[in-house]
Amino acid sequence: MKIAYCIPGLYNSGGMERVLTLKANYFADVLGYDVIVVLTEGKGKDYYYKLSSRIKVINLDINFDSTYGLPIYIRVFKQIAKERLFKKKLKDTLFYEKPDITISLLRREINFLTSIKDGSIKIGEIHFGRDNFRTLEEYHLPQSVRVFLAKRWINSFIKKVKELDSFVVLTHEDKEKWSELNNITVIHNPLTFYPAETSDCSSKQVIAAGRYVPIKRFDHLIEAWAIVSQKHTDWTLQLYGAGNKEQYQSLMEKYQLRNCFINPPAPDIEQKYCDSSIFVLSSKNEGFGMVIIEAMACGVPPVSYDCPCGPKDIITDQEDGLLVESGNISMLAEKIIYLIENEEIRKEMGQSARIKSQQFLIDNIGKKWDELFNYLLRRKHEITD
Repeated sequence: MKIAYCIPGLYNSGGMERVLTLKANYFADVLGYDVIVVLTEGKGKDYYYKLSSRIKVINLDINFDSTYGLPIYIRVFKQIAKERLFKKKLKDTLFYEKPDITISLLRREINFLTSIKDGSIKIGEIHFGRDNFRTLEEYHLPQSVRVFLAKRWINSFIKKVKELDSFVVLTHEDKEKWSELNNITVIHNPLTFYPAETSDCSSKQVIAAGRYVPIKRFDHLIEAWAIVSQKHTDWTLQLYGAGNKEQYQSLMEKYQLRNCFINPPAPDIEQKYCDSSIFVLSSKNEGFGMVIIEAMACGVPPVSYDCPCGPKDIITDQEDGLLVESGNISMLAEKIIYLIENEEIRKEMGQSARIKSQQFLIDNIGKKWDELFNYLLRRKHEITD
């Protein structure tokens, strides 16, 4: 089987790049697929994650990123020209390489991918939940304008993904939100590690990880920790991530927290999980919640807001973790305190979390993709026959 992935670049440390690399390596090295990755950015740059030598990388060298920072009227003109060039080069590549399946990570190519009649099956995989997809909240525009533009954007997007042979989402919860579509498949993200040694849940440390951005709601976690630390001054909270820390440092000063620490990203995050006894997720939205299954793989029970989408697909409440009403800071603190004060339950949940995480091993997730590919190929052959 020959498959082609379309993604802007592989030089960033993002979750999308990490997951694609893991899956592509599995398909090439374990299943023996002929795998191609088609890029538009970063020609000459090193890949952040190690890519199998069996995988062929084709960089179309479009460089959409080069237009950022230009005056808007120049940028629009250059973007249009680059999109036309991208369509031509991708079309030429697919006709030359003749993949059985082409997979889009739903960037610019989704606007024209199904119009390329190279004979390959077209799949789109989305790494965001619908509630957090193209909301335009990062733009400083009036809310009415954002809502109008976001609605037009999502309607156009839905029209395009309807034309795909399959649209893959990360959670069953998110699947229900795309009610306009009947070509949806649910496949979770795979674990990127599964350590031999795990936490024994005896350390007095709580951990959280993610970008320091509003959607992660670390302000909620710090406010909850202010409640927790009044009862358990000997426990510490360690946060790991990239971004602007100022808001959270100000909150720590406000509550005079001496047992809360804000750290940069940890290259050895696996060890940081294993050094902890409780993991907390306080996000407003998630696409899936990779950090939850990473912590669970390390034997650390999660306490998570029941936010869309991901936590309820992953955690069985009271068995391998605790779900908390989304946005309820006092309940978040209460559940953290519960696990702190009940060591045996904490350890049992940690063991159950470790077992649950095995569902997300790459062998299991890779087989689901293989089943989807073969199903779509059989269906195609039945139609053509």
